[in-house]
Amino acid sequence: MKNSKSVIVCGGGIVGLCTAYYLAREGCTVTIVERHAEGHDHCAIGSSGYVSPSHVIPLAAPGMVWKGLKWMLNSRSPFYIQPRLDTELMRWGWHFWRASTHRRVARAAPILRDLCLHSQGLFEELNDVTGDKSEYRRDGLLNLCRTQQGLDDEANGLARIANELGVEARVLDATQTAALGLGVKLDIAGSVYFPIDAHLTPARFTTALTALLKEMGVRFQWSTTIYGWRNVGRRIAAAQTTAGDLIADEFVLSGGSWSSGMIAGLGLRMPMQAGKGYSLTLPNPRFRITKPFILKERRVAVTPMGDTLRFGGTMEIAGHQDRVRPERVEQIIAGALAYLPELTPADFAGVKPWFGYRPVSPDGLPYVGRFARYANLTAACGHAMLGVTLAPGAGRLVAEVICERKPSVDLTLLNPDRYS
Repeated sequence: MKNSKSVIVCGGGIVGLCTAYYLAREGCTVTIVERHAEGHDHCAIGSSGYVSPSHVIPLAAPGMVWKGLKWMLNSRSPFYIQPRLDTELMRWGWHFWRASTHRRVARAAPILRDLCLHSQGLFEELNDVTGDKSEYRRDGLLNLCRTQQGLDDEANGLARIANELGVEARVLDATQTAALGLGVKLDIAGSVYFPIDAHLTPARFTTALTALLKEMGVRFQWSTTIYGWRNVGRRIAAAQTTAGDLIADEFVLSGGSWSSGMIAGLGLRMPMQAGKGYSLTLPNPRFRITKPFILKERRVAVTPMGDTLRFGGTMEIAGHQDRVRPERVEQIIAGALAYLPELTPADFAGVKPWFGYRPVSPDGLPYVGRFARYANLTAACGHAMLGVTLAPGAGRLVAEVICERKPSVDLTLLNPDRYS
């Protein structure tokens, strides 16, 4: 039976688009409210484009707190938290510390696996629906380790956990890695290879999905900012926007790193920090790289996207500061030069850096599900570095919640009220 509910999706990034798709497929009347104009940039556009079931360990993992404290003094570090007096940041840091335990990771890893695998299957369906316009390729992913210590740590950490969870991970030495024919010379000790992983070109995917949504009758309310809410008891009656009050039966919060601010005044607490990431995309690379990989010690991702090659990475917790830190970009280039000796600084000359804000929850898990305080408000945000990977899965789960069906994945650990 088709659903007749009207739904406002608050945010037109990749998660919002996927949510709108699955709601519209259920027969809901859907409106996407987006504060930017059509064709806007968002945090998925310049990302590495990974669809990665291998990412089963959340950002909040054992050892990350001490690394974060050490790296806090170095703005070139892979994970940089800008020191500042900010009560929200301190509260987020406290929850991050509490989540960074082996016990929490053991609980979170199976959920991340289920979310990633569920979402990957949906990506492959969407790829067929959109006619392969997103350049989706299931070529695997490698974590390249420059040192033997790094390779041993990766083998005993992520590779071991992934294999225990049924996600294949192969530990390869330098010779075995080179035998995969990656198309470029590497200076590494070895790698961990995840054959199940895939990648795509995010801008092509969101463009194709936007066109599909228009064909399905989804309405877009561009250049419209949500600044408040009107509620009656336990229900949201309307979203107050710069285009006037927008009324619907259901509301979905998918505003990325701005989501916490969007619910100010509703008495809800959903800790979130904006984790700025950077990328550089070479339009005409000299090397035809055949598979995506991560330069593990430097936390730099390298992805072939059509005829281009993207280098991306870093996590900068410094709030919404719309400026490029040159040292962050330099760190990405330095990492690329260290692992790929045939590259030179000239390869990056004239390439404009991109940056975007990842929505980072304290425990590294997204917020998906209904808020207890409001019967018609559902969260779909906080996906951190897995926004692309988890977008279709999050959209499908929200549609199942709103249409009152059993969710495909257990939502217990994703409860948006878990810090309320």
